Amino acid sequence: MTTASLVSPPISNFEFLASFIGKRTGIVLEPEKAYLVDARLAPIARQANFASIDAMVGALRLGSSPQLERAVLDAMTTNETSFFRDAHPFEALRLEILPDLVEQRAKQRALSIWSAACSTGQEAYTISMILREHFPQLSTWNLQILGTDICHQVLERAREAKYNQTEMNRGLPATLLVKYFERQGIHWSVRPELKSMVRFQELNLIEKFPPLPQFDVIFLRNVLIYFSMETKRAILTRLHSQLRPDGYLVLGGAETTCGLDQLFKRVSLKQSYVFRKASLPS
Repeated sequence: MTTASLVSPPISNFEFLASFIGKRTGIVLEPEKAYLVDARLAPIARQANFASIDAMVGALRLGSSPQLERAVLDAMTTNETSFFRDAHPFEALRLEILPDLVEQRAKQRALSIWSAACSTGQEAYTISMILREHFPQLSTWNLQILGTDICHQVLERAREAKYNQTEMNRGLPATLLVKYFERQGIHWSVRPELKSMVRFQELNLIEKFPPLPQFDVIFLRNVLIYFSMETKRAILTRLHSQLRPDGYLVLGGAETTCGLDQLFKRVSLKQSYVFRKASLPS
């Protein structure tokens, strides 16, 4: 066996990107998603004055530009969201989850809700509107709504809390638009009383969580579908530690914990279904 035969062949640019993105975000990029890489990274290459995506990947391989790495990672995360997206989970929150928690937390007078992978913030602001509209008795409670995401750019937009007309037309009732938003040129801005209810923080779900409070409700919708089974299990284990014993975990309509672990059990509600901590045998 010659020395040359021991040298591994260089990996392709797609293989490098798949490994780079997977290690940083947990997102699994299969070869059939090569078109998605081209579509999302071509604008980044142009903005950074690279002649091509391949030239940009060459610079990424050097590992000398944290700014470029951040731009690539931000571009490859999926940031699809809207106000009251899919409706049913928010109906369940209003009609079943919150009434139960308000009763259970009457002595503590405190509630904490986490919108994980919150993107540009519409989910977190939807939750705050539900609280203000339907639970006025909570105005004197200690309410915490936390929105987190791995993407720096979308978090900046969430904090700014300004949305264009197309974003406003996606799921937001006209009555709530008038009540909780004010027109600023071609955008709509979240009113201060609503904006002050939500705090945003950068957080990578595949890494050890920073210090966080215990939550009564955790929303993690349409996110687990992007991860490997091993990564899903690790995330669910960390979520389990952050959820109060009688809390609620809300996943996407096509997502489940079944076959992943025994930490959660699926519970059917009238409007939707949620996951709660399972009672495991000792």
